[in-house]
Amino acid sequence: MTQYPVSPVICRVTRGDLVECLHRGDIAVVDAASRLVASVGDPSKVTYMRSSAKPLQALAVIESGAAERFGFSPRELAVMCGSHSGEDFHVEVVAGILAKAGLCEDYLACGVHPPICRSQTVRLIREGRPATPLYNNCSGKHAGMLALCVHLGLPLDGYWKPDHPVQRMMKTIVAEVSGYPEERIVVGVDGCGVCVFGLPLNSMALAYARLVTWDALPPDRPGRAAAAARLVEAMVTNPDMVGGTGRLCTDLMRGAGGRLIGKEGADGVYCAATRDSGFGFAFKVEDGNSRALGPALLSALEQLGALPPADLARLGGLKRPPVVNHRGETVGFVEACFTLERRS
Repeated sequence: MTQYPVSPVICRVTRGDLVECLHRGDIAVVDAASRLVASVGDPSKVTYMRSSAKPLQALAVIESGAAERFGFSPRELAVMCGSHSGEDFHVEVVAGILAKAGLCEDYLACGVHPPICRSQTVRLIREGRPATPLYNNCSGKHAGMLALCVHLGLPLDGYWKPDHPVQRMMKTIVAEVSGYPEERIVVGVDGCGVCVFGLPLNSMALAYARLVTWDALPPDRPGRAAAAARLVEAMVTNPDMVGGTGRLCTDLMRGAGGRLIGKEGADGVYCAATRDSGFGFAFKVEDGNSRALGPALLSALEQLGALPPADLARLGGLKRPPVVNHRGETVGFVEACFTLERRS
């Protein structure tokens, strides 16, 4: 039987006087010079980046010239980085991306799932309307990939496959920005059908640190620093497009007042970066439960003093969210329980 190393406990869930659940995980905090600042568990743990890779993938849309050609707005660029909730404004913006590229939603190969936004799902059911690929949380990323194909004259058919030039291009960008050798990146298939990239947590954290510290991006790619600056600004000025109402990414960036970018990935992955300190953060919750991510990130930010006290105070609701029963009563809390190991 394969033996897996046990990650340390980073979050506990209480109910009344008992600790009911424990979530284990690993954390890496890295600066733009690739120095490990702090960690918990194994900062070199290899896992899939999942949707936390979307801001890196969206760089291709700007660097290629597609964003300029089609006149993509900051909101459109932000939803390409997002895992949106399928609210009306998300659907309209994604449809607008496709229209600018001369396409329609029939070209989206992301599949269909009910909107993450529960009220939107209920509304569709009441109106007898099925969800379409536009409501898929990854439709913004896919729309960006399709626009890239149109701009570069690449085939639309199979744009999601690992051997398609668009997917190879995005793998190269992930490797370059993260500083991890491209040939060592593990490629899998994400929930929306496109490539997902496996690499160490410290490399993910470095990629995010470089996004917000533009002069630390690889110098052999002219225009990348400007592309990163444009993308980060799009995310922090349009946080509703990165997530949605009541979503962690949106609430985090809004509460931090533009000083931070953050992007969740499925199955307990989160990447973030603080613009003032230039620190990149990468988290992996071992059991994949995303409820541990907000408290873990807020605790790490607080321990490192990576955000001003006023920002941390505004984000206080994410630090110790309540466990609420079906009567609306608070019966427990989700809270971080780790101490970062300072490295440099």
